Amino acid sequence: MQELADRTGLSASQCWRRVRDLEASGVVSGYTAQVRAKSVGLNAIAYIHVALQSHQEDSINAFLRLVETEPQIVECASITGDHDFLLKVYAKSPEDLELFIMQHLLKSGLVRDTRSNFVLRQTKTRGPLPIL
Repeated sequence: MQELADRTGLSASQCWRRVRDLEASGVVSGYTAQVRAKSVGLNAIAYIHVALQSHQEDSINAFLRLVETEPQIVECASITGDHDFLLKVYAKSPEDLELFIMQHLLKSGLVRDTRSNFVLRQTKTRGPLPIL
């Protein structure tokens, strides 16, 4: 808390009160521990562009439910362009990523097409939001 106080020019107690207020109002939604993926056996990362079969509301909602149930998907964003969604997916190996795409995404009947970009090396992950 002292580092935040120093950066903002407030006392530590003022910072603590403001952080609690931000938590109470929902601006701060939680805290996480950052775990190195490779240290837990996740050696493959891919960004998967997904085009849906249908753009009907029930199909989109079914896809979003699928995304929520798959722990390998750590991020999902609706995007512009030729595809509808961009997924960030972790797996133990490239072969496991292939199985995930084939058995979970394409086999679902909700997905028309995918395009994958495998991450070769991560240079920055989960940086802080540029608000300070």
